[in-house]
Amino acid sequence: MASKNTKTGLLALLGIAAGSVAAWWVYNNASPEEKARIKSKINEAGNKMKDAYASAEDAVVENYDKAKNTVEREAQKVNS
Repeated sequence: MASKNTKTGLLALLGIAAGSVAAWWVYNNASPEEKARIKSKINEAGNKMKDAYASAEDAVVENYDKAKNTVEREAQKVNS
């Protein structure tokens, strides 16, 4: 069973490597306009990822604070 997982992992790694080489070749042979378009898409995707991370982080902090306040109120009720 472990050898099947190992083979699957190696195939996935080879697929990623092949995709990376293909992307590099396309970018390397692209015109300056195409390179600018590709860079723009990458930067846009990066900005979306940053926004999603910040949004998730804010939600986690907000939920943590709510839970903390709830626990503190319940602890005060128990201690009273």
